Amino acid sequence: MKTKISVLLVVCLCLYLTNCATIFKGTSQKTYFGSNPSGAEVWIDGKMMGKTPINFKLITKKTYIIDFKYEGQTKTINLINHVGGGWIILDVLAGLLPVIIDAVTGAWYSLDQKNIRVDFKSPGVFEPSLQ
Repeated sequence: MKTKISVLLVVCLCLYLTNCATIFKGTSQKTYFGSNPSGAEVWIDGKMMGKTPINFKLITKKTYIIDFKYEGQTKTINLINHVGGGWIILDVLAGLLPVIIDAVTGAWYSLDQKNIRVDFKSPGVFEPSLQ
């Protein structure tokens, strides 16, 4: 009898934990930064992080100010996040524990763009491209 109860508890715990965005998606997102021409400095929230092309894993519950600097020009974008409604629905259906975990870790969030590319060769053109 104790074995059956233990197995049932383990199965219930696994069901609670596997419905979390924290486990399936994680709390960070790989983001690519590129420019035309390459070699632009990438500044994230005022800190120089490297030159294009470059990838970073960014925490999804934050928003970021991204500055691209190249030969005296600066182009700035705001990289914002959004809540994935599907994760909230799954968590609510699974119970209180997944809701608490995802709320604390911020795993519900995703960044609006995974690929950001700026063009310094065309004056006046600034279209971050989604690739």
